[in-house]
Amino acid sequence: MSGHGIDCRLEKIADDSLVESNEWGTGRAGMQYRDLIPARLGGRLIASHIRILNGGPVPDYVHHHHVEFQMIYCYKGWVKVVYEDQGPPFVMQAGDCVLQPPHIRHRVLECSDNMEVIEVSSPAEHETLVDHELELPTKTIDHDRNFDGQRFVHHEKVRAKWLPGPYEGFEAQATDISNATAGLASAQIIRPSHPIQTVLIEKTDDFSFMFTLQGSATLRRQSEMDQPLAQGDAFVVPASISSNLTDISGDFELLLVVLRGSFA
Repeated sequence: MSGHGIDCRLEKIADDSLVESNEWGTGRAGMQYRDLIPARLGGRLIASHIRILNGGPVPDYVHHHHVEFQMIYCYKGWVKVVYEDQGPPFVMQAGDCVLQPPHIRHRVLECSDNMEVIEVSSPAEHETLVDHELELPTKTIDHDRNFDGQRFVHHEKVRAKWLPGPYEGFEAQATDISNATAGLASAQIIRPSHPIQTVLIEKTDDFSFMFTLQGSATLRRQSEMDQPLAQGDAFVVPASISSNLTDISGDFELLLVVLRGSFA
């Protein structure tokens, strides 16, 4: 809430609805959330699966976030949004994503029935601030505007090409998020380029968040039990730890977000 020069945020303490990743809680503008990383990497990262069951106008308002990194991937359905200095409202279809730079003003306008998105943000706890003064869309358009060292990205699935991927036997649709964040983070949609049974996710200085978009596989890590993966499952591969994906189905597809090892 804000007014008369004062901002006030109300927080519900110990909300167990966002502890287990298979349970849904209700958040801003009536959206439902489930937490994909219950431990939140010690506060470094939050990944949320967000949905709106009944489509139509969304009771949102112009707002912005005090974040270091934030991206939105449209998983199912469509959602109409508008961003500061990025032109008129546009529709994100399933497979599209955006990079929301720190403090870019934006608003969700409407969506389809059963709309679902994946939101990845750091730090896990961050402020959402209301802007009562700015009207969107803005009269100015500046696609290269710098927002705290980052620029806005709108990745459209229909325009993207499949290129060699980060792992052997995989191909990827790369977004421009790495360039737009000066290497702070990257995001890709990856899938097998040909039938493959096992792939090694090698040790790096970075850590990776992955969300299973479709298909199935098994996550195998040293000295841990195998973890079956199905559509809607998420996992994190920490820096300097190698893992294997095995039993990979032909339709397997992942959203892969990589954050550099020095990420604060």
